[in-house]
Amino acid sequence: MAELHAIETVAQQVDIPLQPASADIWDSKYRLKNRDGEPVDANLEATFTRVAAALADVELTPELRDQWREKFAWALRQGALPAGRILSNAGALEHKPATSTINCTVSATIEDSMSGILDKVQEAGMTLKAGCGIGYEFSTLRPKGAYVAGAGANTSGPLSFMDIYDKMCFTISSAGGRRGAQMATFDIRHPDVLDFIRAKREDGRLRQFNLSCLITEEFMEAVKNDEQWQLEFEGQVFQTLPAQRLWNAIMVSTYDYAEPGFILIDKVNQMNNNWFCEDIRATNPCGEQPLPPYGACLLGSVNLTRFVLDPFTEKARFDWDRYREVVAVFTRMLDNVVEINGLPLEQQRVEIERKRRHGMGFLGLGSSLTMMKICYGSAESLEFTEAVSREMAVVGWQVGIELAEEKGPAPIMDEMFSVDAQMLSLRPEMSADGYKLGDEVAGKVLISQYSRYMQQFDAKLTDRMAQVGARFTHHTSIAPTGTISLSLANNASNGIEPSFAHHYSRNVIREGRKSKEKIDVFSFELLAYREMVNSEAMPYVDEPERQLPDYFIAADDVTPMQHVDVQAAAQIWIDSSISKTANVPTDYPFEDFKDIYLYAYEKGLKGCTTFRFNPEVFQGVLVKEQDLENTTYRFELEDGSTVEAQGNQEIEYDGEVHSAANLFDALKEGYYGKL
Repeated sequence: MAELHAIETVAQQVDIPLQPASADIWDSKYRLKNRDGEPVDANLEATFTRVAAALADVELTPELRDQWREKFAWALRQGALPAGRILSNAGALEHKPATSTINCTVSATIEDSMSGILDKVQEAGMTLKAGCGIGYEFSTLRPKGAYVAGAGANTSGPLSFMDIYDKMCFTISSAGGRRGAQMATFDIRHPDVLDFIRAKREDGRLRQFNLSCLITEEFMEAVKNDEQWQLEFEGQVFQTLPAQRLWNAIMVSTYDYAEPGFILIDKVNQMNNNWFCEDIRATNPCGEQPLPPYGACLLGSVNLTRFVLDPFTEKARFDWDRYREVVAVFTRMLDNVVEINGLPLEQQRVEIERKRRHGMGFLGLGSSLTMMKICYGSAESLEFTEAVSREMAVVGWQVGIELAEEKGPAPIMDEMFSVDAQMLSLRPEMSADGYKLGDEVAGKVLISQYSRYMQQFDAKLTDRMAQVGARFTHHTSIAPTGTISLSLANNASNGIEPSFAHHYSRNVIREGRKSKEKIDVFSFELLAYREMVNSEAMPYVDEPERQLPDYFIAADDVTPMQHVDVQAAAQIWIDSSISKTANVPTDYPFEDFKDIYLYAYEKGLKGCTTFRFNPEVFQGVLVKEQDLENTTYRFELEDGSTVEAQGNQEIEYDGEVHSAANLFDALKEGYYGKL
């Protein structure tokens, strides 16, 4: 492997002390503590030291362990941030022996039988208890009203069984002090798809799930051409309706409830590096990792704000050399996580060890653009987004090949696969290259030469991969990075997003509290601007001397189409997927809203999610003070009288002080006192 060396930290970097909310989240989420709640990690540096040591201990010799322990610690300080399960659980075996370092899993296929359904509930419970998120496809289950011969009765349908998974997830407090996270996917042809789309209209139902429809190209073309659409199960047609009617049902629900999400499943499978042996039908809870049955993937993100030099000046620029070096070190660091995965099910361990998937992404894109005086969504921002994604991909695959030469490739790379008719149909160029039915081809050839994603790389890289393989089959995905961004990145913008706002409230779950707690936070770029340029600067002020520059934009200043454009710019070089939410104003016209999803399809995205603040339905995790001030909540007392309060007003109830918005949400959704 090429020799790596630590680069001295340059003076122009921005280094801002953690704001109280950020330090508090690190302390509650990622700081290692003993069984009595006493800190084991003395400070944030101790957290980094623990993680670096745990991942370097995987190396084979004492010399290598010492060498990489130092380099891993350097990369962590430079902005390489492993995902929460790694930060919380790596090096914590003495204190938390039954936890995992893996964020993302997908269930095995749920078989259409009572034993199949309940077996997967048990496996999901074990997975959630270890701290992992999990996704499932529920459209494998027969529709409501279908006859079950063994029971001599009609089935209650997939949604009723989803309720069982929902209650199980709510009951199990996941390791590391966080609630379980689940994704449910559902085929757009299933007869119960309309029930799935509308499921969250019932207060408190399926609140431990994110919901996404599996959308096919055939359906999208049927919508565009105003064609009929058949709802069917196992070849039996149950209903025929206009595709646009089904499309409008999805759009209305998404407009009002922010769900279901939108997974373009054909694009997912077309671009999958493991196209020849996987048929993906589900994702992890936030959608950035489409995975096969029992699939698992670890995550990590590079904090882009750490590489902005001379911010807010005409000399503002990005340190590409240091970024590439951090990506190189981080690639090896994340690969080492596979050896300490801690997954609870043998099938999950086999899957991750065979393919060694990991998902490196970035956070702080919006903050970094602002620091370089670039408006998010502009042509210049799209160029930067593609470049930062491309450099991560190229460096990552170069290191992946070097690691294969040093340590051996992912086992699937050396496996032999028989050429069949489906393979030749999916990749006609294989016939042109001389492959015939029954020929044996190595996985490393099928990935390096015939993956639609890998085909865009330089032939020198892919030809080398065809010879030696790579250490992993997937390298990149962009996660939402919510608590990582808020805590260790000092509230740099989440993942690929712009900052939600520059001063706002975040709703967090606190152990022992009966409703969510509203905490006050500032964006990282605002803190940096106040530190370096104007200590009195604030958003939403009238005094000219305190106002922020025009390039300080937030999520609501970005058009929905610009959100899609940024995602599309990154997706070119991201081999898995991207978790991104296009925030739209509450008063955004519905007809314009529908166009967002058609635009996402035309741009070739793998998925799309939107969020429109709708206080009649629920509170989001991130809330602007202005929205709370403009929303009145009405509470009914035991005597039948009512009390009204603005969303940001504090109310004392049941011995605790709550914001009116969070108290209303907890009572309406049925989680009051159960967090």
